[in-house]
Amino acid sequence: MVDVLYCLWLRQIRSFLRARGRVISALAQPFLFLIALGLGFAPVFRKAGEGNYFAFLAPGVIGAGILFNAVYSGSDLLWDRQFGFIKETLVAPVSRIWILLGRALGVASVALLQAVLVGLLCLVAGNVLPGAGQIGLALLFALLIALIFAFFGSILGSVMSDAQSFSQIVNFIVTPLFYLSGAVFPLEGQTTFIRALAFCNPLTYGIDGMRGALSGHFMVPPSLSLLLLILSAILSAGLAQLAFSRIRP
Repeated sequence: MVDVLYCLWLRQIRSFLRARGRVISALAQPFLFLIALGLGFAPVFRKAGEGNYFAFLAPGVIGAGILFNAVYSGSDLLWDRQFGFIKETLVAPVSRIWILLGRALGVASVALLQAVLVGLLCLVAGNVLPGAGQIGLALLFALLIALIFAFFGSILGSVMSDAQSFSQIVNFIVTPLFYLSGAVFPLEGQTTFIRALAFCNPLTYGIDGMRGALSGHFMVPPSLSLLLLILSAILSAGLAQLAFSRIRP
């Protein structure tokens, strides 16, 4: 089964690296977020006494890159299961859980690779120089986010049948997840309703964990954030397996 995991993982990595457009867009989108939001809100953030907005925004931009790329990978599954590689693997003498896991690990690895590249750009722009331990903890949070939303993308790719409406539905789901995660604005001081929605969002704990790892300021205790992210990953993996098992070759 290790060979199956490795082959499916490697396929996702090679597919990403061979598509230059995906590599460029993966870096361009967070860069536009950083420029548009950073330059726009930095003066206001500074006047409010909150400090360096680029340093605050960097984990949010990294989390956004992971979120969008991991979830949109579901469109690849939707296409593959109808016309491509997954359609053939479904009839192979291999348990579907290994197919799903290998693909999810590949998607998460690609998202994590993008996060590292974007993170370097963000840290330079924010003039932040974290230590090795801080970077390691931030990468752990990034990996958990990538796994959660890789499985979430697999759920959408398994249950949906219309590739044309996939983007609209994903945007409808992903955009609120991004803005209600504390990626763009601090959650401290927000209304009870906004904070309640934010704390129901697993991305909130991932971004807060990355931000805390890099800056030392955690809104939620890191041990609690890690626990909730691990539980969310397990739940999303179980739901993804349930949805994937119902696909008919």
